[in-house]
Amino acid sequence: MIPLILVIDDDVTLNRLMVGQLNKMGYAATGVYSWAEAEVYLQQNDPHLVLLDCQLPDARGSQVLPKLAPDYPVVIITAYGSVKEAVGAMRSGAAEYLLKPINMDELELVIRRTLDAHSMKKELIYLKKQVSKRKSFMVGQSQALKEVENMIDAVAPSMMTVLIQGGSGVGKELVAREVHERSQVASHSFVALDCCTMQESLFESELFGHEKGSFTGADRQKKGLIENAEGGTLFLDEIGEIGPPIQAKLLRVLETGKFRRLGGTRDMTANVRIVAATNRDLLAMSQAGEFRTDLYYRLNAFTIYVPPLRERKDDIPALVGHFISNHDFSRRVNKRLTERALDKLLAYPWPGNIRELKNMVERAIILSGDAEQILPEHITLSDGVMAGIPSIPTRKGINLNFEQMPTLDDLEKHYLDRLLDKFSGHRGKVARALGISERNVYRLIKKYAVMEA
Repeated sequence: MIPLILVIDDDVTLNRLMVGQLNKMGYAATGVYSWAEAEVYLQQNDPHLVLLDCQLPDARGSQVLPKLAPDYPVVIITAYGSVKEAVGAMRSGAAEYLLKPINMDELELVIRRTLDAHSMKKELIYLKKQVSKRKSFMVGQSQALKEVENMIDAVAPSMMTVLIQGGSGVGKELVAREVHERSQVASHSFVALDCCTMQESLFESELFGHEKGSFTGADRQKKGLIENAEGGTLFLDEIGEIGPPIQAKLLRVLETGKFRRLGGTRDMTANVRIVAATNRDLLAMSQAGEFRTDLYYRLNAFTIYVPPLRERKDDIPALVGHFISNHDFSRRVNKRLTERALDKLLAYPWPGNIRELKNMVERAIILSGDAEQILPEHITLSDGVMAGIPSIPTRKGINLNFEQMPTLDDLEKHYLDRLLDKFSGHRGKVARALGISERNVYRLIKKYAVMEA
């Protein structure tokens, strides 16, 4: 498209000279000699740039510039230049400022620079709009997922503390990120901390920070994650794993908005929204004295339950497509799942939830090699939990009869028993097979009183 330029200048000779030169440069230029003529022209045309004289017979440039600048890049032209006037014009929205007599080479350079800058500005605005319209972290269209989305939409605009509940691997961190992205603090940091992975002393230092000399090896002051998440969201994953001392300090943060660094004596303000997640029953833990009741009710201000994958199987095709499109270890062949392979996935109870599905898809991509189709034989699922298997013996000689519709606990216990048998009681290998932490494996062993090999 040829750029359209409007020249507004009452100097007839200069106006015609500029219009002629601009047309020779390859632009489509039109000249008018007053603001009244310019208004008529602008009602019917949409120029890409305006050259505006500061002294018109019916208006001053400083008066009409605020009307033009929001819609068009404007280059001011004047015979009475001064630094003060130039600064004033730029503050009012002028893109450039030229003095008469006009040098045509300089004019061409200024116009090209102004058009390029305006084009980049429009592109930046467009990209920001595209980012603001970004796709949700949530993949799928099932009714169960829509209910989660509705809960996120309800709570995200507030700064209320949120507790996300659901089994291991269901995507609780993705829900937390979605709460953050739809909130009023989306432009600030989202900081996540896995409460399962640290010793209690390190956890306190990581969360609250520490002062120099507060413990052996603390050779400098360190800000904690609460400070790093300033103005944004702090996500505490598996909050049920923290011990009583940290529970007490976290309760103080939620009640007063204050905290102290480890070894510190000064109260600091926690300007942060807290979102927590757990796969444990915090209410039962609080009733058993394993979790502070007052902290539970503080965290439980608004709860989002994330359903297991077996309750949203309608989302499996979309999730598989997402994992195929976004894996980062091989891009040689565009893969797709066959109907028979999909049926195999839909028949499986997915005890490891979405994390297990993702691992399975990545294995299938590798096993299918250069083939475009992922076939049923490329899908490796854990033994003993496939739907449709009538009877499965355990290592203790007990049969699970699927005609009697086993409960999820039955399946989970049996699955754990088989994996412990397969890996000779090695909890690390069992954890990797399940896609969960060793601590969660230990908890399952205690829950079901399963004997390790």
